[in-house]
Amino acid sequence: MELFLMSLSTGIMVGGIYALVALGWVLIYKCSGVLNLAMGELTLIGAYVTLTFYSIGIPFILSILLSLIVGIILGILVERIFLDKLIGEPLLAVIMVTVGISFFLKGIIEFIWGTETRVFTPPVFPLKPFTIGFLKISTVYFWSFLLAIVVFGAFVAFFKYTRWGLAMQATADDETAALSLGVSARFVYAAAWAIAFTAAGIGGALLGNINGVNISVGYLGLLVLPAVVLGGLNSVPGALMGGLIIGVLQNLAGTYLDRYFPGGVKEVFPFAFMVVFLLFKPYGLWGWERIERV
Repeated sequence: MELFLMSLSTGIMVGGIYALVALGWVLIYKCSGVLNLAMGELTLIGAYVTLTFYSIGIPFILSILLSLIVGIILGILVERIFLDKLIGEPLLAVIMVTVGISFFLKGIIEFIWGTETRVFTPPVFPLKPFTIGFLKISTVYFWSFLLAIVVFGAFVAFFKYTRWGLAMQATADDETAALSLGVSARFVYAAAWAIAFTAAGIGGALLGNINGVNISVGYLGLLVLPAVVLGGLNSVPGALMGGLIIGVLQNLAGTYLDRYFPGGVKEVFPFAFMVVFLLFKPYGLWGWERIERV
């Protein structure tokens, strides 16, 4: 039972970070209907940018804020340079462009930072775990989870209570009606990419604190895809619940199945679960079901 509860608590805390990255997936899909396959590289850039600021002596929280600014700028540039001209084009063409963006950004990352693993020095969070009852909880996981949930809540409040957030929701729900009310679709798409960059970047910085920063952080960004599918591709609450569920399933699989299926079952299990889940709930738990009448 102790092993189960420790795996459960760790899974929940990692799942909170996954939920933050999943928000970037959901936001772009809600606004444009595009599945952004460059999300892993967005996560990786955020991790490296935060690490760079931190390594020159800037406090971690301030490094996160500076990476937010960099993420907003990069998100707007990517949307304006690569995707602005594709508004109204077939979705498959846009998705293939995101694949090209993924390879482009990965090449830039390897050129600037290389491929070696880098760690936050000195450590951002204390290395000594703390105890709650009979559970030993890693301080890195705990504070990363809290920070991820706070940032997730801030983004949700932005969408719900600000004029820009409401404009983005209106465009996602009905683009034609939003345009008739004076909402700029170009602004909404640029803002969606900017926020996706920042959400994924913060998630990448928190993941980098756990295992160090290298190219594998980009894979962790793609590992969030099962969480997005589980919660629903266009559901913000689904991103939160999907991230938590996938985090728990991943850690339980690593605890109980890795001894029988060595070789990375922890990384494979979320995708296997996603395939089986889609057979029964193709729109996710909170996704919009599309009904067509002939």
